[in-house]
Amino acid sequence: MNYQRIFIKKHASIFFFIGLLIITLSCARSDSSSKKDVDDSLFIATGKNGTILTSSDGTNWTSQSSQTNEYLRACAYGNNIYVVVGHAGTILTSSDGTNWTSRSSSTTKNLTNIKFKNNMFMVVGASGTILTSSNGISWTSKSLDSTKTLWGIDYGNDIWVANGDNGTIFTSSNTENWDNRTSSSGTNVEFNEMIYGANKFLGLGASGTIITSSNGTSWTSQTSGTSNGLTGGIYANNSFIVVGSSGTIITSSNGTSWTSLTSGISTNLRGVSYGNNIYVAVGLSGTIISSLDGSSWTLRNSGTTEHFRRVYFKE
Repeated sequence: MNYQRIFIKKHASIFFFIGLLIITLSCARSDSSSKKDVDDSLFIATGKNGTILTSSDGTNWTSQSSQTNEYLRACAYGNNIYVVVGHAGTILTSSDGTNWTSRSSSTTKNLTNIKFKNNMFMVVGASGTILTSSNGISWTSKSLDSTKTLWGIDYGNDIWVANGDNGTIFTSSNTENWDNRTSSSGTNVEFNEMIYGANKFLGLGASGTIITSSNGTSWTSQTSGTSNGLTGGIYANNSFIVVGSSGTIITSSNGTSWTSLTSGISTNLRGVSYGNNIYVAVGLSGTIISSLDGSSWTLRNSGTTEHFRRVYFKE
């Protein structure tokens, strides 16, 4: 017993040092893990002349090299890979949002939008183009009985819904067979975007057009309160946020009753996203604005005058 006391007393400083080292290493691992979680959350803004900007906080932005001059229209993330699509069949992929690789789409058509839903990337574009992929690298073309340009795509209630020029709407439950629902849209305006939230689809278009549907088949026209073109939208924090020309921002909790918000700018806004407790909207001439509550917006420095088309947030 005396020997044990002597041993412990003699080596107490060593035991203390070892304990302190274990605590320090544990904290370092925790800090590293937390930092990785923050770094993995990324906004990506895409636009003309191969523009790609990234930000972790929606405030400070970094330009990335896309190695293309094509108009990049949209970004999505799934299965551990970012995918950006654009004009002339452009598809780029990246594992980190910084280093981008060109992929073959097997088409030269302009690609206008992309979503990752139901474990699949879905791309739409000019002349009724539809491409699908599970990994963002190998792509399959789907047949669509239309030559109209498709601008919007989203998934919900076990169905894909695409929209585009002249009131075009197509739906599919399996990505192989697409049904033409254009006659039910009740309009021939150009649709710019399709979004899904609160168990309903919203088709956004020219002249303040908003139509809603729960199944993609039957559509109802809604009063948006604006005649400006509506070009982008999201559903976040139990509300829809929609942006459009002349700095338009409108919001709704149900997709039916809309309230106009003040953006503080007159520039055309093209896309909006939400993440890390901040809203981010992008538009023409390098415009980026952000908001903590969706009501009060602040102009940010993008470092570019290129036109943005969309902004995406990967959680």
